[in-house]
Amino acid sequence: MKKIRFLFSILILFALFLPSRTVRADVAPPEAPPGTTLLPGEATTQVRMVAETVTLTISEDSADAKNAVARTEAVFTMRNLGAAEEKMAVRFPLSFFNGNSDGFGNFPEIKQIAVKINGQLVSTRRETQPFFNSEMSYHERDELPWAVFDVTFPPNQDVTIEVAYDVYGYGYYPYEAFKYILETGAGWNGTIGSAEIIVRLPYEVSKQNLDLTGQAGYGETSSNGALSGNEIRWSFKDFEPTYQDNVQIVAVTPSLWKKILSEKSNVEKNPKDGEAWGRLAKAYKEVALMPKGWLRDDDAGVELYRLSKEAYERCLALLPDDPLWHYGYAELLWARYYFDVYSSGQVDTEGVLPAALNSLQTALALDPNLQEAKDLLNFISSQAPGAVQKNDDGSFTMLGLTATSMPPTPWPTPTSVFTAVPPTSAPASTISSTSTAVPPEEPSASSPLCGSAAILPLLLGLIALNRRKM
Repeated sequence: MKKIRFLFSILILFALFLPSRTVRADVAPPEAPPGTTLLPGEATTQVRMVAETVTLTISEDSADAKNAVARTEAVFTMRNLGAAEEKMAVRFPLSFFNGNSDGFGNFPEIKQIAVKINGQLVSTRRETQPFFNSEMSYHERDELPWAVFDVTFPPNQDVTIEVAYDVYGYGYYPYEAFKYILETGAGWNGTIGSAEIIVRLPYEVSKQNLDLTGQAGYGETSSNGALSGNEIRWSFKDFEPTYQDNVQIVAVTPSLWKKILSEKSNVEKNPKDGEAWGRLAKAYKEVALMPKGWLRDDDAGVELYRLSKEAYERCLALLPDDPLWHYGYAELLWARYYFDVYSSGQVDTEGVLPAALNSLQTALALDPNLQEAKDLLNFISSQAPGAVQKNDDGSFTMLGLTATSMPPTPWPTPTSVFTAVPPTSAPASTISSTSTAVPPEEPSASSPLCGSAAILPLLLGLIALNRRKM
């Protein structure tokens, strides 16, 4: 499965250069400069970083709710271990501390930074200073912008430095990553006595609203973080930091997780609100579908899929004649079938494919012009021709439907939700079904999936972003 997903990732890159009408994930914002520990001046120093406490408070970006921003507040306790007073220009990198770009040849900077020394606000100046990297590459530079401020360190006294600034997340919706760089703290004398990195979300932190396994495609949340309430914490003691100590968190975009919490509250107050169940199902699906198009396969991802499926079934039990919710449910099921069953050569013991095809068939029976359903069926016919056959007149024959009943659902569901035959009001040319059950073709064990699989993450996004549901 991992090899197949790697292949998909390569093919997706190829697909980006092909014409495409709709892309599921928004174009990712370039990586923002990460938060970084203070650096001393260039001279050798006797000043030690006794302690640092860094808090990243993540919230929605006021300019674009689909993005997130972290208010970063860092407090450093510094102590001069020498016998003489030291005066130095302390530096804080405003862009990538290692000289790298954002991957597109750009060098975004932290726009505003506030610094206090022993509680007093001090001015900073922007300076460009040389930076040498022996492994310079095309997307690197040899000078960096710094926020520089003067500090006096009396001998055997603690000096407190506070730094506050905003950093933006990076990555593909609905996941965003934030970093905090500890390795630059190695420039101070000796070890760092203690460091605590705290990330706060606007709701309870859980394995469902974090990416702990790196499936979003840009690294996983750093291990050994302690989850408690709305916080996740990393603690270090008496250490000489290296790149392995740098901290990263990958979280669901706050606006989406807030929507889940809001819709959960709505259905608890009114369990007969079909639209609220549909919106909840769609939100769970957005979290379960990774930016590259497949479903999360960690335990939390499996649970997200289950919650989305259950919410769709509750929605359709209340709104059996709404074609958009039928399509949304089918999209979820197809993703489950394609990546977790068909692509891995498993047997569809849960009847996921027939349920998906039934829902698509019902959607088109209710709305013969529902383009999203037609596009998904067209894709299914190209990837699993044993499941759906596209006919010369543009209609589809559901080869994957069987005569057996669908897996039972605990919710009372009208038969029209999973009917294998479209209502008589539907034009005969819209869809057709076969009376003979033909199992879908399984992929050959010796052959990789065909290259058109690269288009799936794009096709999965045929949901128009300005539509109210699905």
